[in-house]
Amino acid sequence: MGRRSREAGATGSSELPTAISELTEGEPAGRRLRSVPKLLGLTLLGALLPGSGLIAGGRRRIGAFILTVTLGLIGLGVYVGLTRREEVLAAAVVPSRLLMTSVAIGTLGFLWIVVIVASHRSLRPATGGAGGRAVGALLVGVLCFAIAAPAALGVQSVLAQRDLVQDVFVAQGESRSATRPEVVNTKDPWEDKPRLNLLLLGGDDAPSRPGVRTDTVIVASIDTKTGNTALVSMPRQLTFMPFPKDSPLHKIYPDGYGQEGLSLEGRLEWMLTAMYQNIPAAHPGILGPSDNEGADVLKQSVGEAIGLKLDYYLQVNLKGFAELVDALGGITVNVNERVAMGGVSSSHIPPDEWIEPGPKQHLDGRHALWFARGRYGADDDQRQIRQRCAIKGIVDAADPRTLVTKYQAIAKAGQQLLRTDIPQELLPALVQLALRVKSGTVSNVTLDVAKLRLKYLHPDYDALRDTVENALEQPTPEPTTAPTTPATPKSTTPARKQATPAPPGPTQDLVDACAFHPNGDQPN
Repeated sequence: MGRRSREAGATGSSELPTAISELTEGEPAGRRLRSVPKLLGLTLLGALLPGSGLIAGGRRRIGAFILTVTLGLIGLGVYVGLTRREEVLAAAVVPSRLLMTSVAIGTLGFLWIVVIVASHRSLRPATGGAGGRAVGALLVGVLCFAIAAPAALGVQSVLAQRDLVQDVFVAQGESRSATRPEVVNTKDPWEDKPRLNLLLLGGDDAPSRPGVRTDTVIVASIDTKTGNTALVSMPRQLTFMPFPKDSPLHKIYPDGYGQEGLSLEGRLEWMLTAMYQNIPAAHPGILGPSDNEGADVLKQSVGEAIGLKLDYYLQVNLKGFAELVDALGGITVNVNERVAMGGVSSSHIPPDEWIEPGPKQHLDGRHALWFARGRYGADDDQRQIRQRCAIKGIVDAADPRTLVTKYQAIAKAGQQLLRTDIPQELLPALVQLALRVKSGTVSNVTLDVAKLRLKYLHPDYDALRDTVENALEQPTPEPTTAPTTPATPKSTTPARKQATPAPPGPTQDLVDACAFHPNGDQPN
């Protein structure tokens, strides 16, 4: 009997673990007792790789499904990023796709948070201590916030980009332009168009100045096949600017916009820099319906002066320049000479403030604007160099971290900074063309000021057209070719002298021009 009792005891003791094991196997694995560190580790794994936490918690089917979807989305993202970059960038300028993207980001973020919470609940023991539960809840809260905050920022940034596109680039049917070409094939608008000619304007519309003065007038002629771009910078003091013969303005100014017998001071209102403001004020609506009559006037006149049909304009408003710099957190530049903040040289009115010389000065929006446009005691060449250095400072400040964290403010400033007649429908094709421009070469068409009589009352516009035509017909030299020199005064070649085995010339020139090398003479 003692033997039977021992056997019965042994049998009973062996049956208890078996029963517990069978009960445990019938429950989700997540209900098994786990240490707090293991629970937290599996919760973290379930957040980093959605679905894996549910699998570990015993919900294998739904966990496997979510994990498969997660891996599929990751693979799709990698594939699209490596092979469909142009399509992604093109989608970033289509308002409807941006709206869909914002919805997708918000939905994915919400589902991710749901998976994190569900994973932790399946992993948490049925009878856990209060301390372990509190620590687990804290971890889940931190993980949910780590998902929700970037998702919310992403949605807001995408919507800010959508607002920027809608505010700056108006649909063709909702905007008016007297000089914009009709776009027929928006999917491939360059099919029968070898060059795209853009007019770049810098509007110097300070509160202290009446109207708008376009002190920066540049034509960018882009080869639509290669992306190679030639820049033609128009001196702002040009007079008797011509108009096409079929333009209504040609009847009013058959010899160009100008007057004879004026003093140098009197010519100021008849120069290229004053046409944007003065002609629409004197002849409103003469070119037809337009959202920006000044830009349409300049497109016709500048195009006629250089012998190119200008397609679109892109205008930078200096009022928004300061806001953009502030949105970026300021810019850092080298100041080589004292820069006046105000003052009028012609009236001998000195400025109240100066930006003093010094290396690596960090400027806010107000000081950066005066650094770019201050003219008291400085000539146009100095001012243009400072403008290029300010642009370089913006490019340097617009690093990926700044763009991600401050994009909403940057986009808002961009709405005040840019104005154009480029329609929304053309933006995807322009993005793809911009990628070609980035991989192509950018050269400057040098203008012989003396030969072309650019500082005289009547410049030689026929010779200017020949110069531009010859420059655009010449093949762009490879980056490894030796510097080129114009063969004759008439055939002025693009300024590609810096194209050597060293880094590209324009970049090196900008670095050199913006380096700290103060001169001894400083304006008073």
